[in-house]
Amino acid sequence: MVKHIVMFKLTGTPEERKAVAEQFRDALMSLPEQIDVLRSMEVGLNENPAETWDVVLTAIVDKMEDVEVYAKHPAHVAAAGLLAGHKDLRGCVDYEF
Repeated sequence: MVKHIVMFKLTGTPEERKAVAEQFRDALMSLPEQIDVLRSMEVGLNENPAETWDVVLTAIVDKMEDVEVYAKHPAHVAAAGLLAGHKDLRGCVDYEF
């Protein structure tokens, strides 16, 4: 199994970042029903104003190659598009467990 963990720092006011993050979260949470290789999806929105990252997601797939299948799936591409113009930084770690 592979964990795909991604963190995003968004641009804009706190209110704008929260609105974009919520819309993004909702889109991501619908992906397990649409992408066969996706075993699970968890999305967290930062609630600590002392921290700078806004969104973290953890997706689980069977093998490393499935991360690319997930990333290229049209439903994922559409969800990622919600961050267009709002993404400041992205950090990612993929690891087998």
